[in-house]
Amino acid sequence: MKFLKNFFEKTEPYVQKGAKYHWLNSVHDGFFTFLFVPKHTAKSGTHIHDYIDLKRTMSIVVLALVPSLLFGMYNVGLQHFIAIGEAAATGFFDMFLYGLLKVLPVVIVSYGVGLGIEFAFAQMRGHEINEGFLVSGMLIPLIMPIETPLWMVAVATAFAVIFGKEVFGGTGMNIWNPALVARAFLFFAYPAQMSGNSVWIALGKNDMPIDGFTGATPMADAAAGNINFSVADAFFGFIPGSIGETSTLAILIGAVILIITGIGNWKIMVSTVAGGVVMGIILNIFAGSQGLSPEAAVFFGIPFWQHLILGGFAFGAVFMATDPVSATQTEKGKWIYGFLIGILAILIRVVNPAYPEGMMLAILLMNTFAPLIDHYVVQGHIKRRIKRAKVTA
Repeated sequence: MKFLKNFFEKTEPYVQKGAKYHWLNSVHDGFFTFLFVPKHTAKSGTHIHDYIDLKRTMSIVVLALVPSLLFGMYNVGLQHFIAIGEAAATGFFDMFLYGLLKVLPVVIVSYGVGLGIEFAFAQMRGHEINEGFLVSGMLIPLIMPIETPLWMVAVATAFAVIFGKEVFGGTGMNIWNPALVARAFLFFAYPAQMSGNSVWIALGKNDMPIDGFTGATPMADAAAGNINFSVADAFFGFIPGSIGETSTLAILIGAVILIITGIGNWKIMVSTVAGGVVMGIILNIFAGSQGLSPEAAVFFGIPFWQHLILGGFAFGAVFMATDPVSATQTEKGKWIYGFLIGILAILIRVVNPAYPEGMMLAILLMNTFAPLIDHYVVQGHIKRRIKRAKVTA
């Protein structure tokens, strides 16, 4: 790494203000501070600097996403060979290699488009490159169906960066989670490519699925009144679904990394699960009500704890709801925010068959109301303190 540091230090004078390549200053600084400890110091006042900066924080989140990414690559291959009836004759490494070759282009497109736009905006504004896309660039591929065309991934990423972040001022100023903005854009702009059965299984032009294979996700099956999955497969992730959302076990490993390092907020994770459990129990109570169709009765009757391992609930609770920018900031607000996400996710998932997932809409909706929750929490603290002050006076 020493030769890289020497390279950056030698080329630094050429990108300073007034130099020949001054227009590359933001890019040069971005790469240097990503690889090495920044040389910047406070220019005014007295400051206490933490041992970890934003780039390191984002790097830990990416590290926590690695288990979901690696398992997603394997599961893409597994579902492919199951679909064509060759799973029994195919080894682990062949499955993983197939998934790697399918998933890697999605990751490359996401990072290439997103970072390119970030670099352009930083250079135009004369600012340092924001680090937030280090995480968003990984989240976007993980929440996509594997058959999403690469050009759609590129368009969605561009939309998320420009309209989900940059119009608000960049990293730290966005209202909504950028990765979910990308998925929501595709969900409503290209519904055929984001729903149905065929988008979850990677198949080539010459691959023919075996008779009777549908590729439907457990959520889609449940919404149709069919329960065709085992709890073990749903927990470990051997089911169709978005690239990184199928394995609850891999997601839990990421959650442990985030909690131990103090990067992810455990209160939001726990309260989101609590909200999902409460709403799941309420819906279970009404499962036997008259007036429900047979399909709806099956969906209402799914045990509340199974909702936690189906679809994107676990992934959303760990990696999406905990986004420190778009989530609530107050401690009490985090409990309220997460609990409402869990409530809404299961409610939307079960009651509205058009949106059998629900987690995306629930998080985006609560992103919108997060500042309002914090406002009322702060106002409540102020009123209590005023009352105490009057009593002691």
